[in-house]
Amino acid sequence: MSFITFEGPEGAGKSTQIKRLAAKLENAGRDVVLTREPGGAPEAEALRALLLDKDRSWSPTAEALLMNAARDAHVRARITPALDAGKTVLCDRFSDSTIAYQVGVDEAFLRALQTAVVPRMPDLTLLFDLPVEVGLARAEARGAADRFEAKGEAYHRTVRERFIAIAAEEPERVVIIDAEASMDTVEKAVTEAVNARLPGLLGEPHGHPPAP
Repeated sequence: MSFITFEGPEGAGKSTQIKRLAAKLENAGRDVVLTREPGGAPEAEALRALLLDKDRSWSPTAEALLMNAARDAHVRARITPALDAGKTVLCDRFSDSTIAYQVGVDEAFLRALQTAVVPRMPDLTLLFDLPVEVGLARAEARGAADRFEAKGEAYHRTVRERFIAIAAEEPERVVIIDAEASMDTVEKAVTEAVNARLPGLLGEPHGHPPAP
């Protein structure tokens, strides 16, 4: 059982890469659970709709509380049962995003919420990093920006800095991926990171046994 999270700013390409890694893991015979935050469980998806709604205005503290309420439901209903069953869990965003995005909330308070809600931190976190202006341009090209994407460059520069700080504090868990590269180059970096940090997880693809 392995728990891998995908983190990073807007437009970093996490959704594409998490699907590619899931396909590789399934090809290696792993039972994969692909999930996301906020969301991943019915109660958490309901809170996601509230959190991303551009017509609502939440304080940073309210955001942090709602995010962790959603995470609590997600962890209990989906992540923990999957890991207990020996499955590999890939999650698009997790608690690092709350630390990075809830700018203006005391970090000690955010860490206390994390400790209360998260019984197990990821085995590996892939942090997809790229310049803020590039990420926002990619997000804008997708259309229909959510409430976080619409917060402006200054806010997102702070988010990027906070993600980088997390990686510096926990290098044994977090691997920075250059998300400005091509999708195939990023995929290769993801594969290399998984093989280096979780050796054997990807195994040998079906139909291609090791050479004698």
